[in-house]
Amino acid sequence: MKTNAIVVSRTGGPEVLEFKETTLADPKPGEVLIRQHAIGLNYIDIYLRTGVYPAPLPFTPGGEGAGIIEAVGAGINEFKVGDRVGYCAGPLGSYSEARLMPAASLIKLPNGITEEVAAAALLKGLTAQYLIFSTYQVKPSDTILVHAAAGGVGLILCQWAKHLGATVIGTVGSEAKAKLAAAHGCAHVIDYSREDFVARVKEITRGAGLPVVYDSVGQATFMKSLDCLQPRGLMVSYGQASGMVPPFSVNTLTPKGSLYLTRPSLQHYVLTREALLERTASLFGAITSGVVKCEAARRFKLRDAAEAHRALASRETTGSSVLIP
Repeated sequence: MKTNAIVVSRTGGPEVLEFKETTLADPKPGEVLIRQHAIGLNYIDIYLRTGVYPAPLPFTPGGEGAGIIEAVGAGINEFKVGDRVGYCAGPLGSYSEARLMPAASLIKLPNGITEEVAAAALLKGLTAQYLIFSTYQVKPSDTILVHAAAGGVGLILCQWAKHLGATVIGTVGSEAKAKLAAAHGCAHVIDYSREDFVARVKEITRGAGLPVVYDSVGQATFMKSLDCLQPRGLMVSYGQASGMVPPFSVNTLTPKGSLYLTRPSLQHYVLTREALLERTASLFGAITSGVVKCEAARRFKLRDAAEAHRALASRETTGSSVLIP
């Protein structure tokens, strides 16, 4: 069948995102054909487009989406035509009106979770879920620091951590984002364009420091974030919106308090289907109960993916954004 998709034939700027007609084969055994209703927009898509994360050319970017199953390959019992499904793990290719997906990567959407909410929330929400429940188990007595608190993962993480009883410090880059972070769980908001976040953290914690820092910004915040930690604190570096963290000596961690450092990825927290379903159930439960609010703040047409990438890279966006086929 024919469909339209974004195709990257060479790495580079947003202009390499070409809207083209492509051909889809029938589903193979273990695969389903999905007609997509919403597609997640994530910073990792920019890393792939620019070649920071290499992918074989040509490719269709995107790893997150949701829609309706239109055809089912042989050997699949868990899904049927007409099921509403979402995904955020599996092969690239979500920037498309329709696509093939391995059934093992799919998640049935419960009542109360629309396709748009699923596309906006799955990758960012599951990232927040493993960060606060597994990478570090956030406790009611904790004070934690979340960089990019008004971003897609940040807004979810801050709400959820507050629900767990933690005191959340969030960093942002503007007054508008500060208001948004404060409305989504941050007890303290630091505008790093005007304030020294290390000094503010020391002030808030009365010099004690933090047990954990969640950093998706990377180069601009990494080294200073180490100075926010208490002895044996954990530095969680899970993104690099400002650029890759430069190499540094592991010996740096000792005088700063025998610190721990981790560079986590969702794929290592959903190594089994059981783990994927458990974490997804946790996320959907948080959304349907109102603990976490996650809706698409901006919508772009699929053919306007280049515009969406420009907005995301310039940090114009807050929360989650989606592409609509």
